[in-house]
Amino acid sequence: MMAPTDSPIVHIACRGISPFIFLIGLYVFFHGHYSPGGGFQGGVLMAATILLLRLSLGTGLSQVVMPASITLRLSAVGVLIFAGTGVITMIFGGDFLDYHFLPLPWLDPAYLRYYGILLIEVGVVLTVMTTLIAIYDDLLGY
Repeated sequence: MMAPTDSPIVHIACRGISPFIFLIGLYVFFHGHYSPGGGFQGGVLMAATILLLRLSLGTGLSQVVMPASITLRLSAVGVLIFAGTGVITMIFGGDFLDYHFLPLPWLDPAYLRYYGILLIEVGVVLTVMTTLIAIYDDLLGY
């Protein structure tokens, strides 16, 4: 277990900047359809926010934000979302990750691709964010 830092400057700076880093991560994630970025980059920024809190507050208090017991579970959920989207398209007659074959008949093909990509990016962001946090926790021995 890592002890929190004694510096009030580090506490205030990390707690003040963490929401903005997380918000930038969300922006990169949601804007990934239209510009460079997406699930991986957004997941890294969101993980960096949690790791910054772990470094400044210590592992005890920062476990409230993202408990170590849930990180691997969320990582598995992200992989299941990614793989499940691809398998569903294969079940309905398409290729792996061919979003046109998602079983949502009320949506136009353009929207099917949009929501298919969004599902994939949700899986990627969950997997990347929680895996990086789990690696940090494992290296720390927590």
